[in-house]
Amino acid sequence: MERQRTFWNIVPFGTWIGGCALVALAFVVPVLVAPAAVIVLAYTVFQFWMRILDMQDRIDSLKAPEVQVKVQPEGPSFQEVLRAIPDPVMIVSGFEPHDIAGRWIVFANDAAREVFSIPDDGGLLVSTIRTPEVLECVDEALFGRIARSVVFDTNGGARDQFWRAFTSPLPVEGMNSDKHPRLALLVMRDETDARRMERMRADFLANASHELRTPLASLTGFIETLRGPARDDEKAREKFLTIMATQADRMGRLIYDLLSLSRIEMSEHVPPSGEADLVLAVRDVIEGLTLIAGEKGVSLKVSAPKPGLYPIIGDRDQILQVVQNLVDNALKYAPRGSDVTIDVQFDKTLSEAMMATDSQAAKLVLLRPDRNVHDYYAVVRVRDNGPGIRREFLPRLAERFYRVEGQKSGDRLGTGLGLAIVKHIINRHRGGLVVESIGCAPSGDDPMLREPESEGGKVTPLPVPGLPTFTAFTACFPQTRAFGTAGAPRLAASQGVVLKDAG
Repeated sequence: MERQRTFWNIVPFGTWIGGCALVALAFVVPVLVAPAAVIVLAYTVFQFWMRILDMQDRIDSLKAPEVQVKVQPEGPSFQEVLRAIPDPVMIVSGFEPHDIAGRWIVFANDAAREVFSIPDDGGLLVSTIRTPEVLECVDEALFGRIARSVVFDTNGGARDQFWRAFTSPLPVEGMNSDKHPRLALLVMRDETDARRMERMRADFLANASHELRTPLASLTGFIETLRGPARDDEKAREKFLTIMATQADRMGRLIYDLLSLSRIEMSEHVPPSGEADLVLAVRDVIEGLTLIAGEKGVSLKVSAPKPGLYPIIGDRDQILQVVQNLVDNALKYAPRGSDVTIDVQFDKTLSEAMMATDSQAAKLVLLRPDRNVHDYYAVVRVRDNGPGIRREFLPRLAERFYRVEGQKSGDRLGTGLGLAIVKHIINRHRGGLVVESIGCAPSGDDPMLREPESEGGKVTPLPVPGLPTFTAFTACFPQTRAFGTAGAPRLAASQGVVLKDAG
């Protein structure tokens, strides 16, 4: 059907003939003009009516395919699809290649808004992502029409994350005009899990090969001795088998701690979302260690509110592991007849949780949250009256396989991974870890010598002979809310603050 019709196409051909006949009859037989005009008019109306019906049929035939086959299928829009993608997706616009501050985020899906804290109306790209490699890729997509990808990491805090950014240009109307902005698609993919898996395998192989070499060499040497010179020596055989059993047990504990540490590191960047009872976790740990404490002649004393009242944000199994490692570490170094105290408190601000409890002790913050996103923290403090740790050894306490000089012998068995596991678990919970200690002063120390503390501009004395030695580890976990009366129901000493006394 033609888009335009002239007047000659619209009027029927028979109407033209009838009109000419009417003109001729008007001059020849005027009496027949009226009947002829009626015939011509009826013919014209009939022809128009037939054309109207034909046009209606054509319109119906054109509408039928449009109803059956949609140009765009029914379903969500492209923006709704992008919002549902779990990876951060952004659309960036820009006008001038040299105007770095002119890159504006015109669209961001839910994942991008949550991860990069993008407001609803968008924002400047340089305020959201400050990595030069990513900004360069966006510029190449905007003004060079080049699709690229780049790998970068965000390691400014306690938790490292690894990302891969994909950029691609988007077509827009008038892209060659300076009046229209250029658009580029930016997709971010979190590759932290994959990188942590690679690092976990590498660290596990390196640590296992290094730490297992000594017990394996001991086992090999004792086996050769038992096969050779000590074949018939029953006393030597019993002694060597005891040592071999100890080395095999150490290897088992070492492998278990390495696997546990690797699992924790793999999920360290994902904070826990559940709730746990810190007081109940402490009670369960104390009940499990009562027998060991009794054999060592050490009393376990707990000061805490009643369990089941104050939940915290955390993974119960990992919180149990933190308390277990801290109390077990205190039992290793607590002398016979002394006490190991476990104090649980709630409704503490971050500064209050990190505050020193003894002005004479050396204090060091081993872990602090990147951002204080929580208002209140629960605190568990484990203190022993052992030989203590001198200031110069404090910074390395949470390193793998590190043990303080002079405290590696005797019956204090360990793998050197306990505090490293504690630090990584608390890091995952977005909490903090502080150590305080008064250690035995080395010979030649001046009792009046004072050194500045690590923060706050305060000063703390070096270990002085005669001061009681101790070591205290304070772990803090974020609370779900402020409880208000968390300090009120604490048990008094006369009411049995010693929940378990293994002495």
